[in-house]
Amino acid sequence: MEGPHHRKSPPSGVTRRTALGLIVGAPLLSACSGVQQSLSQFTSPFSGPEAGPAGPPQQPQAVGTGQVKVGLILPLSAAGNAGVAAQSMRNAAEMALAEFQNPNIQLLIKDDGGSAQGASQGTQQALSEGAEIILGPLFAGSVPAAAQLTRTRGVSLIAFSTDSSVAGRGVYLLSFLPESDINRIVDYSAGIGKRSFAAMVPDNAYGNVVEAAFKQAVGRKNGRIVAFEKYGADRATPARSVAQALGQADALLIADDGDSVVATADALTAAGANLRNIQMLGTGLWDNPRVAASPVLQGGLYAAPDPAGFRNFAGRYRTKFGGEPVRTATLAYDAVALMAALARTQGAQRFAPETLTNPSGFAGIDGLFRFRSDGTNERGLAVMKVASGGATPVAGSPKSFGA
Repeated sequence: MEGPHHRKSPPSGVTRRTALGLIVGAPLLSACSGVQQSLSQFTSPFSGPEAGPAGPPQQPQAVGTGQVKVGLILPLSAAGNAGVAAQSMRNAAEMALAEFQNPNIQLLIKDDGGSAQGASQGTQQALSEGAEIILGPLFAGSVPAAAQLTRTRGVSLIAFSTDSSVAGRGVYLLSFLPESDINRIVDYSAGIGKRSFAAMVPDNAYGNVVEAAFKQAVGRKNGRIVAFEKYGADRATPARSVAQALGQADALLIADDGDSVVATADALTAAGANLRNIQMLGTGLWDNPRVAASPVLQGGLYAAPDPAGFRNFAGRYRTKFGGEPVRTATLAYDAVALMAALARTQGAQRFAPETLTNPSGFAGIDGLFRFRSDGTNERGLAVMKVASGGATPVAGSPKSFGA
C-alpha cells in the first residue's frame, strides 16, 4: 500500500519524515507483476494452529549485533499452516534487519510452538535476556499469557493477532483488523452517495466484530441499515430475507473469506436477488482468486492494502529466500523495521507508549498504520474493485491520517 515514501532515499534503510513524525519504510517501487496471495490466508480472526503433530521445538536464535534487544515470539514448530506462516514471518523479520542500514537491534527469536504455555516461556526467556519490547505472539490464545509477563515488567508487546479483544494497555496489535476494513469501505460508499445498506455476515467471532463496526460506521455517516442477517451452515433462509429487502438498499456488504463470499452470493442469487443492480461491498478477505472469478461479484468494492506494496516486498523476498512469503509476512517486516527506526531516532523513549501511539502513525510495506491507546490499530487502506483480470484500486490509500 502506498504510504508517504521518499522516492529519493536509498532502497534499503528507513528514513524519518519529521514533518509528519512518520517512520517511513523502504520506498516501494512500482511492480507490474507479483504474487497475489489472499489476505484470508492466516488472517481470519482468532485462528489457532491446525490440528496435527507439531515438530520439535526450534532452538532460540539471536539475529543481529545491536545493543537494543527485541524479543520475537512465533509458532515456528507448530503444525500445518501455522508453522509455515511463522517461518515466513521469521524470514521477513531477518530481511528487515538486513535492509535497514546498521540497525542497533538484536532480535531474540523464540519458538512458542503455537501454545499459550510456549508463548509464556518464550516471553520469559526474552525478558530475562534483556528484551526491551516483545513482538508476537501470532495467536489470540497466546497473547494474554505473554502480556501477563510484559505488563509486570512495564514492557510493551506488539502482537500479530487479528482478535481486537486481546488488545489493551501495553498490548498493541500490528495486524489486519476487520474494523479498519469496515470503516474504510463504509466511508467510501457514503462518499459516492450510498445511504441504505444491507449486510450478510457469518455467525461467528469475525461476524460479531464486523457487525459492531458496520453498525457504528453506518450510523456515523447517517446511513440506514435495511437488512442485516447472520448465517451459519444454512445460508438459504437469511439470503431470502436479505433478497426481499434489497430493493430498498444502495449497497450490500458480505464480510467473509473468499469461498464463503462466493457461496453467500450464490445463495442470494438463488433467492432471487439481482446482485448486478446493487453495489457489492467487502473486506480485505475478498483479496482472493475465488472472488475475482465470480461473475456476480465483478465490480464489487473492498478495502485492503494497496497490493503494490506487497508485490514489491514479495519480489525482494523471493530473491533472498527463493520462495513465496505468506501474506502476513509483511507484519513481521514492518514490526522489526519500526523497532530499528525507533531505536535510532527516539533515544530512551524508543518503545514508550507515547512513542508507539504517535497519532501521525508510521508507514510500512502495507501503507500507513498507527496504534491506538487501546492497543488496536488503524490502517490507511485503499479501495479495490473486483475484476476478473485482478483487482484494481479505485481509491488510493491516504498519504496521512486526518486530525
